[in-house]
Amino acid sequence: MSHPVRRIALGLVAAAVTLLGCVAPAAAHGFTSTVYVDVTAGDAGHIRTKLELEYDLYVVSAADTEKNDALFQAGTAAFEAHNGEAQAAALERYADPAVAYVTERFAVTAEGAPCSPVRSGGFTIGGREGVPYATLLLDWTCPEAAEHEVRSGLFPDAETFVKDTKTIVTYELGGISGSAALDAANPSFSTALPWYERFYEFFLLGAEHLLFGLDHVLFLLALIAGSRRLREVVLVATSFTLAHSVTFLLAALGLVSVPASVVEPVIALSIAVVAAWHLWQLRRPVALGDHLDRSGAARLGVVFLFGLVHGLGFAGALGIQEAWSWTLLWSLLVFNVGIEAVQLGLIVLIFPALSLLRRRSPAAGRWATGLVAAAVAVMGLIWFVERTFWNSP
Repeated sequence: MSHPVRRIALGLVAAAVTLLGCVAPAAAHGFTSTVYVDVTAGDAGHIRTKLELEYDLYVVSAADTEKNDALFQAGTAAFEAHNGEAQAAALERYADPAVAYVTERFAVTAEGAPCSPVRSGGFTIGGREGVPYATLLLDWTCPEAAEHEVRSGLFPDAETFVKDTKTIVTYELGGISGSAALDAANPSFSTALPWYERFYEFFLLGAEHLLFGLDHVLFLLALIAGSRRLREVVLVATSFTLAHSVTFLLAALGLVSVPASVVEPVIALSIAVVAAWHLWQLRRPVALGDHLDRSGAARLGVVFLFGLVHGLGFAGALGIQEAWSWTLLWSLLVFNVGIEAVQLGLIVLIFPALSLLRRRSPAAGRWATGLVAAAVAVMGLIWFVERTFWNSP
């Protein structure tokens, strides 16, 4: 194997190993988190918010901030037991510090005047993308106003578990409905702002979700590794895009609903299947011109079916399931454009390097893509087992 070919092959394998090395910390939710908030108007002067926070990070952050070891011990024990009832009970037992953590970092104002929060109802535990989430209901008493502002500083905190948080807000206030994405750079939004000023945040959110959602990245990597010609990678990418766009919009608009306990294991299984498909093809070499004709149609069908499931995962990540509106629809479309931008960027970066490697040394190309596919398949199977048997809230 010549030196340039060896460098290309080792570079591709090193990139895949580096990506897989990031999987374990990401699966432990030690880097980023998403908070989901639904804001609705009640009686005159009253607003209700429903906040959903990643349970383990919520417990650790609240306990650390409030210096409450008892909350930490009870909360982490319930988390490790994978017991939703015990998780809710732990938060109820230490409700004061748990609620204080949120109300000190999340606020609603009415034309600059602060609203006063009161907890409404007990804690409940649900799940998003296979991860337990705690739900907290707060009722806010506000001065009469036509304009409201929502501000979030939830995570990260002194414990440094979380380096970035996205807060996805859906709202219906004073006859105005819409959605917003908040983070450290943009911690607040006002209902008086034009809707188009918030679209850039949804573009970034979509791009970041694909780039840092390693299960989707590994699925795409398996597709690229198994494509030998430009026409193949274009067709599989298009099939995946069309499929996940359809279910993404249907699910995000509330027309289709599938539990995360079903979606997440299937996404993991899809990674293993697509990677294993390439390994199976490597068992018996085929001519370049015959590759698409022999297995292309079946592969496209499999990719399309799995793409439908990935779309449900994208919608679950965005967490918007409100009634249809133009503002919501555009937010969803911009989020999806962000996903496609990163997907296209990965294809442009990886596929030409693979093509060059295969032209220079077919044996090296088979070795490199086979090793990458094997690693991706193993990771997919590990995720499938974890999400099936251990990640239910």
